[in-house]
Amino acid sequence: MAETLKKGTPAGTGRGLPIPADAPALVIDGLVVEHRNRTTGEVFRAVDGVSLRVGAGESSAVVGESGSGKTTLALAAIGLGPRTGGDVRLLGHELASLGRRRLRKLRPEVQVVFQDPHGSLDARQSVRSGLRELRGLQRERTAWIDDAGLLDRVRLSPDLLDRYPHQLSGGQAQRVCIARALLMRPRLIVADEPTSGLDVSVQADVLALLREVRESTGAALLMISHDLAVVRSVCDSVHVMRNGRAVESGPCETVFTDPADGYTRELLAAMPGARWRARR
Repeated sequence: MAETLKKGTPAGTGRGLPIPADAPALVIDGLVVEHRNRTTGEVFRAVDGVSLRVGAGESSAVVGESGSGKTTLALAAIGLGPRTGGDVRLLGHELASLGRRRLRKLRPEVQVVFQDPHGSLDARQSVRSGLRELRGLQRERTAWIDDAGLLDRVRLSPDLLDRYPHQLSGGQAQRVCIARALLMRPRLIVADEPTSGLDVSVQADVLALLREVRESTGAALLMISHDLAVVRSVCDSVHVMRNGRAVESGPCETVFTDPADGYTRELLAAMPGARWRARR
């Protein structure tokens, strides 16, 4: 019988690193990411001195137009992308001092749901075989629920276990990706444009699922998005980025109802009115 993961249930330790009980999920202080053009030698600063904090169990978003640096920031913050300067504490550990081996031990605690669900799944693996592979890598951590129970938690039928990614709709594939993240019982979920390319009705289901996962497990959530309505429906706080810099940060309700920066006001003004009113 599948076990239900209750809020606050500690994740299985397995071979992972110890996590202080009161540690914030993520603390970024003055993060800088630079890229050098190999041909011209010109340096481009993709992230320019950004700071943010995601407490344990909190949900925060980074929003901005394409090219604003939001995804670059997120990947650098969890050790999946380059970092030129600044300090990052991930689940109580200084990222710069972890080293590759210790960072690998921390990986199960941080799960990423990418923008392209089909691209995130191995085309050669059925849903069942993909879950089996994860279980083989983290037996203790993943033993809390069976495959059928896991799919039920993301509102999918067990009949999908033997399907391959190309046999899944976009919404189904994204839910499988969320299920894979949930299986690891992470303390931090990074969702990078998780509803991009999905139909509006499917977007609503995926967002409701992310809210439910966060509330039922106590996992923190960092969402990357260009869609302010999506962010407001899921997150507690928001950081608005433009050209690599955070131009405004604060609680969602404050930023969305009384924005201080002109760029934030432009983003809000560009939102379709009917959709915005429906999300209020």
